[in-house]
Amino acid sequence: MASSVALVSRLSPAQQTAFFEASDRVLGRDRTAGGIGTLCEKTTHAILKYYYSPDASCHEIPVSGYIADIFTGSEIFEIQTSGFHLLRKKIEQYPDSIPVTVVCPVVHMKWLAWIDPVTGEEISNRRSPKIGQAQQCFKELYRIRAYLRRPNLSIRIALLDVQEYRLLDGWSRDKKRGSHRLERIPLQFYDEICLETPDDYRQLLPETLPEIFTAKEYSACAKISLSTAQTGLLLLFELGLVDRIGKRRNSYLYQVRENT
Repeated sequence: MASSVALVSRLSPAQQTAFFEASDRVLGRDRTAGGIGTLCEKTTHAILKYYYSPDASCHEIPVSGYIADIFTGSEIFEIQTSGFHLLRKKIEQYPDSIPVTVVCPVVHMKWLAWIDPVTGEEISNRRSPKIGQAQQCFKELYRIRAYLRRPNLSIRIALLDVQEYRLLDGWSRDKKRGSHRLERIPLQFYDEICLETPDDYRQLLPETLPEIFTAKEYSACAKISLSTAQTGLLLLFELGLVDRIGKRRNSYLYQVRENT
């Protein structure tokens, strides 16, 4: 596992302590159960459950015919790494009187270890040069865009530094393309972006954006793919945070709407 983390967490000392306590509870339990890749529940999901609710009696609780990841009695948490379309029915059925928080984990910094599928030996372990951005959750958030204005629904983007283990069992010459991921283990909770109202989504607008910009320029400023930027701008447009003010060739021109 990576011996150190390059960037200091932006969370408070109390939040960092809570994260490491949650991590110790999950990793201490699961390492005795057979090691990497043997978990019934993915490690990231399990650690975040203990982070947001250390009381295990609040985990996996029936609410309105569905199983909530966390139900404290006054609040629901759903931890969703992908497949946000699966949340739509849950959100519709949960009582309006109960606040619902959807946690979206995003890999911020990653160390990648390659494992020999025959011997189990770790072949290499290096840090990926890519740095993940909060905006990478745009495509998932777009799937639940109809619910983002609800006053009882909030989003938390959890930026995590992780160690990823992959088998060298792919189809390419170096066995990396098409390889299978064994596990992804959080090393540090780097930052948390809280989105409770449409105006909070301004946090996803980079300060370096020009006054008038295209999706390609947004992609460059946010350091995300063009397709993710295009989806993000559709979402921000629907939330009333950016306006379309024309076209440059085949590209829409956007401008950030003034804070009202």
